[in-house]
Amino acid sequence: MSNQHLAILGGGNMGRGLIGGLLRSGTRPERIFVGESGEQAREALAADFGVQASADNAAAVEPASLVVVAVKPQVAESVLAPLQPLLQRTRPVIVSVMAGIRVAALESWCGGGIPVVRAMPNRPALVGAGATGLFAPEHVSGPQRAAAERVLQAVGEVVWVAIEDHLDVVTALSGSGPAYFFLLAELLTQAAVDLGLEPLVARRLAVATLHGSGQLVHSSDGDLARLRAEVTSKGGTTEAAIGSLQSADLGGLIAQALAAATRRSRELAAQFGVPR
Repeated sequence: MSNQHLAILGGGNMGRGLIGGLLRSGTRPERIFVGESGEQAREALAADFGVQASADNAAAVEPASLVVVAVKPQVAESVLAPLQPLLQRTRPVIVSVMAGIRVAALESWCGGGIPVVRAMPNRPALVGAGATGLFAPEHVSGPQRAAAERVLQAVGEVVWVAIEDHLDVVTALSGSGPAYFFLLAELLTQAAVDLGLEPLVARRLAVATLHGSGQLVHSSDGDLARLRAEVTSKGGTTEAAIGSLQSADLGGLIAQALAAATRRSRELAAQFGVPR
């Protein structure tokens, strides 16, 4: 993206995370235009990143060959529909990072013939360690897909899914996933405190274990079952703990959790993302 202009509509956490990642990967700040309604947010974007931030979304979109839509799903239509004449004239690639909003709705609000790519990044993108699922319909070209991929690669790992409905599962798995691990670290901390550890000691150990385990699996071949087996000595402490978790049907609980998040993603699409 270093030789192209791009616009980001929405200067919240994900917008800021993308800007930071793009700058780290070599995009010049003068090539990034941000549409943001909040005055304080605009001032912070200019001060922190040196990018051009405007309350006028059209001014941000005008020079861009790629537009990232990073607003809340419930306001997406009100942001995109007024830009339709401009988008039809300039025909940028639209990359949505909004949960649930379907390609059909985005195409409807932008007007026909606009290439739309959906992306589902997660919160670790804010520190360059994100995991993003991408989907594009068949008529989006290879170069257009590559342009969208380069933007999201600036904040972490990227995978493509072949079916749009699978992005709801991506939302449940990696989009919401960090919260599951934070909850696990909270619960481990509290359980250790209940067993006698000092709270600060317990928290530091839980956080370091979470961080180190992620690094370990990321630097390996990714065989999760093998990694778990290597830690689980027969007759040892880990085996006792894993047995307790399995007896409590941890697998069933995780399946229920992902199913609930997937369902909610589809509900959001029905609520906010129906083209009309």
